[in-house]
Amino acid sequence: MQDHVIKNAQLINEGKIFTSDVLIRKGHIERIDPNIDVIYKVNEIDAGGQYLMPGIIDDQVHFREPGITHKATIYSEAKACIAGGVTSFMEMPNTNPPALSKDLLEAKYEIGRLTSLANYSFYMGVSNTNFDDVIQEVRSQSQKEKRDIAGLKIFMGSSTGNMLVDNPSILEQVFAESTLLIATHCEDEATIKQNNEYYIGKYGDKLDASYHPVIRNEEACYKSSSFALGLAKRHNTRLHILHISTAKEVELFENTKPLKEKRITAEACVHHLWFDADDYERLGNKIKCNPAIKAKGNKEAILAGLLDNSIDIIATDHAPHTAEEKAKPYTSAPAGLPLLQHSLNIMLELYHQKKISLEKIIEKMCHAPADCFGVHERGYLREGYHADMVLFDTKTQWKVTPQNILYKCAWSPLEGYEFTGKVHHTFVNGNQVYKNGAFDESTKGQRLLFK
Repeated sequence: MQDHVIKNAQLINEGKIFTSDVLIRKGHIERIDPNIDVIYKVNEIDAGGQYLMPGIIDDQVHFREPGITHKATIYSEAKACIAGGVTSFMEMPNTNPPALSKDLLEAKYEIGRLTSLANYSFYMGVSNTNFDDVIQEVRSQSQKEKRDIAGLKIFMGSSTGNMLVDNPSILEQVFAESTLLIATHCEDEATIKQNNEYYIGKYGDKLDASYHPVIRNEEACYKSSSFALGLAKRHNTRLHILHISTAKEVELFENTKPLKEKRITAEACVHHLWFDADDYERLGNKIKCNPAIKAKGNKEAILAGLLDNSIDIIATDHAPHTAEEKAKPYTSAPAGLPLLQHSLNIMLELYHQKKISLEKIIEKMCHAPADCFGVHERGYLREGYHADMVLFDTKTQWKVTPQNILYKCAWSPLEGYEFTGKVHHTFVNGNQVYKNGAFDESTKGQRLLFK
C-alpha cells in the first residue's frame, strides 16, 4: 500500500474550511497539519487549493445484484460511486433472491468483497414471513462488539416480490424486538391502490408520468410515515425514514437535539431536492420514482428541513433500470433513477445557487450518515480514521454525456446538463482509487463496521 501526502488543500470538516496538509499512512489518516514534511518515500499530491472532504456515505442504494444484473451490478455501480465521491454505500435487500436470511445476506457481502471498489454494507430485508430469521440476526448482531450489517429494511409500501410488509402484527413485533436500526420506505399501499384504480379507469392508456405524484400523493406518504413514527415511539425503536418527499412529512421530525441523541431520523434524496412535478413534461418516466417527485413547494420544504436539521441525511436512492424499460408506457415502466455518480454535483449546483453551504453539504452527506448509523472511523477527516477522502473543485465546468456515464444502464436524467465543480481524486482506505477519470482497481473496499 502506497502512502500519500496531500499538500495545500482546503479541508472541509466539522463545520470549518481551513488550509492544511494531510498524511495518509497504512490506509489511515496519520496527520493533519498545515506543514507536513515527510522524510521517507511517499506519493505527494499538490492540491493547489482544491477542496478535500471526507468520502460520501450513501445510506440508500439499489445495485440489483444478485439476480437483476442486466440493470446493474455491485461492481459497475460502486465504480460510479467512486467517480462521484461516494466511498461507502449501504445497499437494499430487494434483489433476486431478496436478502431475507443470513445466508442470502452474506452471499451479497461476498460479492462486495470480491468486486466493490467502494466500502459496502447491506440491509437485511423484512417480509411478512421471515420474522424468526430477522430476530435471530438482531440477536446475533447485538452480541458483537461492532455490528457488521447496516440494519433492517422494511418496505411499508411499494416493493417488488414478497417484500411489502403489510401485516400489522409483524410490524408491531419487529418494531418491539429490534435493537437494530430499522429503515423504512413509507407509502400507504391502500391509498396508492385506490388512486391508481381511479386514474387508470379515467384515462386508461393516456395516463402518463405527470400523474405519478397524484397517484402516489402526499397523503399516502404522510399516512405511512406517521404510522411508522407511532410504532417507533411506542416501542422506543431506532427508526430511520428514507426519502422524505413532502413538506407535510418534514413537520413530523424534530430538530431540538443533536443527531447522536435522536431515536427517529430522516433522509432526503437529491432528486427530491433537484426535480419537481414540472419536470415530468420534459423527462417523463425517466424521473418516475417511488415516492414520487412532487410539486415544487415540497422540494423547498425538504431543503429547509435539511438546513434546520429536521432532516438528517442526504442520499440518492440510486435505482437503475435500462433505457428500454423506462421507455415503456407509464403504467408498466419501473420506478427509480440512477443518481450516485452525480449526487455531489447536484448539491454543488445548489451551493452555487446560494441555497446551501459547502460545510452543510459535507455535514449531511458525510458526517451525518456516520453518526446516524454509528459507522466506525469514517465520515470525518480525523487522525486515526480510515483515509476515505475526496479532492474536488467548485469551478471546472463539464457536461453529462453518455460517454462519461458509468452506470451499467448507461443513461441519466441529467444528460446534457452542464455542472460546475468536479471530483479529481478519490481515496478509499488510503488507496487512490480514482484520479482524473482513471481507476486503480487493484484493491477493493472494506465491509463497514458500526459502533
